[in-house]
Amino acid sequence: MAEELKVPKVWIGPRSYATKKARQEAVQAILGRYGIGKVVDQEDDDLLLRDLLDMHPDAEGKVGPGVEHFRVIATPRGHHKGPEAVLVDGSKVAFSYQKCLDAPTHPQRVKAAMRTEIQPQVNTYYEARKASHTLVSDESGQELAPADVHVSYFQGPRFHDIAMDFVRAAGGFDAIDLTAETERGLALFTDRALADRWHAHHQEHAVLGLLSAKENLRRPRV
Repeated sequence: MAEELKVPKVWIGPRSYATKKARQEAVQAILGRYGIGKVVDQEDDDLLLRDLLDMHPDAEGKVGPGVEHFRVIATPRGHHKGPEAVLVDGSKVAFSYQKCLDAPTHPQRVKAAMRTEIQPQVNTYYEARKASHTLVSDESGQELAPADVHVSYFQGPRFHDIAMDFVRAAGGFDAIDLTAETERGLALFTDRALADRWHAHHQEHAVLGLLSAKENLRRPRV
């Protein structure tokens, strides 16, 4: 019997799709559910659009101070619907979902690998807070259920700023080689000495804290 070929999956955040077409249709289905000018008020739809915007090649500029909610708007030529992010400061930013679905650039892959590399540090922080019985929001003080805890950088420099400082010191994105991705986000630094330097840099500069899911949704996600 011939061995079955494994079809690589494509992703939007934690959601996997069998094909690029299926992924695109998932976004189009959200746009189709709302009229022009309507707020995207279903939580699952909102979460998908937040993860989608994270994939934009200019995500840092688009997200700005953080997204309050999304609206559906007419595209510039008026023939189709598109998403618009309404930021917490009231400004509005339209973005192309097609650009979000394009293959990630090398800088995007490097930043994803950097998050993968330091995930054990994030996990250790969460476990320490859990062991000390301090699973409370560092913003509101409310007690958090384990399933409602998000580790955030809101108390100090953003992850993006910490990462970019390291990238510049390393000689730029082109100086960082990655292993092949076996699954979404699982690429790592090929140079393990450089990886150790990144781990130490993140440990020194990251100021982690805990938020609830709703509090975290209002924060910049890059």
